Amino acid sequence: MKIDYHVHLEEGPYSFRWLERTSEAIASFDLPDGLEKGTKDFVTWQVNSWKNRLDKGCYSEEWLDLYLKRAKQLGLKEVGIVDHLYRFRETRDYFEKNMLLDPANDVGKVQRYWLDRVMTENMDDFINAILSAKEKWSREGVDLKLGIEADYFAGCEEELVELLSEHPWDYVIGSVHFVDGWGFDNPQTVEVFETMDLKALYNRFFQTVEKAIRSEIFDFVAHLDNLKVFNFRVDDEKFNNEWYARIADALMETGTATEVNAGLYYRYPVKEMCPSPAFVQILVKRGVSFTVSSDSHYPDDLGKHTSENIGMLKELGVENLVGFDGRVRKYNRL
Repeated sequence: MKIDYHVHLEEGPYSFRWLERTSEAIASFDLPDGLEKGTKDFVTWQVNSWKNRLDKGCYSEEWLDLYLKRAKQLGLKEVGIVDHLYRFRETRDYFEKNMLLDPANDVGKVQRYWLDRVMTENMDDFINAILSAKEKWSREGVDLKLGIEADYFAGCEEELVELLSEHPWDYVIGSVHFVDGWGFDNPQTVEVFETMDLKALYNRFFQTVEKAIRSEIFDFVAHLDNLKVFNFRVDDEKFNNEWYARIADALMETGTATEVNAGLYYRYPVKEMCPSPAFVQILVKRGVSFTVSSDSHYPDDLGKHTSENIGMLKELGVENLVGFDGRVRKYNRL
């Protein structure tokens, strides 16, 4: 069964690259015949498309319809749309207390700039948009799920549970994008890796991933080894395998699922799925449950590499993918 359980509607900051990428996405569905790049008519179309997109917002029915169109083109039967918790103004205190934001520090400056430009939405607007679209998607043969991707910070479990409470999620994804307040996947802070003892850094990262799993807040934990994003890795098979097994045990002991996530493969320098092949093999051997995801942030990336990853899991002996409905796990036969 074809599914994609980790799909985003938007991501700032709102740069020229964001405009360019948005235009590419819209053009892949709705470019009028005869328009050619570099022409005045094409630029006029771009500007009008940008204005329409910005005026209506990322939660508009029109924007969601592009995701539905792509899902139907690919034959997807279930799509889970999420947003990052840091997109919502209601979560400002949670992130400000856990991120490095000191303006006297280079990383702090970059991260303050980033946070203020991505935290632009209201949670209820997102929730209502997805709930309102579910019936339409169902009529078109696609089961739409409402999810949230929540950054985990050790010691803030109660606050996170409170932020997530009283909302009708189909599932909650846990993720780790920060180590000691540093957002390691931000290309503007990649030089920090050069200053770090990589083995100590990976220890700290995997300890946080394990705590996220054992918190039992999440239905599945995403991209388990995304610290490799810029290809800074520990060249020690024993060290890596010990951590892979320890994470697998935590997932099994808590009944938490994970995913095979394609985002790093097609969007970042490492060019590898999450988890790595060696990591996936250990997870499969331990009996961990999987879903699959494109980690798309634009509608034209929906479903990217999910078929290949389903095939890979099947070759390894996985028989079912997990899905969720009202935070209740279900199994989809491969």
